[in-house]
Amino acid sequence: MFDSIRGAVELGLLYAFMALGVYITFRILDFPDLTVDGSFATGGAIAAVLIAHGYSPWLATAAALAGGLLAGLCTGLLHTKGKINGLLSGILMMIALHSINLRILGRPNVSIMGEPSVLDTLHPLYAMPFAVLAVKLLMDGFFKTDLGLALRATGDNGRMIRSLGVNTDFTKVIGISLSNGLVALSGALIAQSSSFADSSMGIGMIVIGLASVIIGEAIFGSSTVFRATLAVVLGSVVYRIVVALALRVEWLEASDLKLITALIVIAALVFPTIRRHYKFKSSARRRTAELSAGMGGGAGHAEIN
Repeated sequence: MFDSIRGAVELGLLYAFMALGVYITFRILDFPDLTVDGSFATGGAIAAVLIAHGYSPWLATAAALAGGLLAGLCTGLLHTKGKINGLLSGILMMIALHSINLRILGRPNVSIMGEPSVLDTLHPLYAMPFAVLAVKLLMDGFFKTDLGLALRATGDNGRMIRSLGVNTDFTKVIGISLSNGLVALSGALIAQSSSFADSSMGIGMIVIGLASVIIGEAIFGSSTVFRATLAVVLGSVVYRIVVALALRVEWLEASDLKLITALIVIAALVFPTIRRHYKFKSSARRRTAELSAGMGGGAGHAEIN
């Protein structure tokens, strides 16, 4: 049990970068970016191929980050300059990246078993939390800059921020690029953790990212950017722990992972609605009881008089 939870925490920290990337498009920009499924595999493919060819794992990870930024840039340009629907532009780029990833890998998968890794230095459980925290704080700082505030305003009310002279096309491209850069970084780290990269390793990543964001916000809240990004990181860890515990159930198998993910997301989405409904009914019952008590007291007073 302890080993399962420890492994889940380690994986949650590695996937936290991807969850932060999804947070930028899903919450900050309100942009349904499906590029994530492709850019995650792109990051893993670039890192694995470079490491397999003898390059430094740090350089390989940086190159993976750059590849993700480029993928996000393409999606952003398709949407802003090509005037293609946001959802469709993400789907088109995801499809294109599948072929690109196969080109990068040269075959369906590449093994880097026994090769050096950045995780040799950044231990997933001891050093990685500080790396994740550093990226989280950098994001918080960025969102307080003029460009970061403009990016947040673009997602909240694009028409209003355009009336103030802000180029919302530019802020969207920046946000989508940054998001996919973080996603690709996560893919590179996961490839190094598992010692291989696969062309299909990104399938379902958008759902996992959304699960981390939704679970984090439901449990830890999102009243400020600082709290929201922290909730996303913790949500990634909690999600992995829940999956690890679910897979210990006798009648569930590893092949049920996607089903488990879908059920977790559904539960996280439905829970706030149920909680609000329960609070509303409790408040209504309390008001009815107070009103009844008040009416009873008034009737008694009138009867005495």
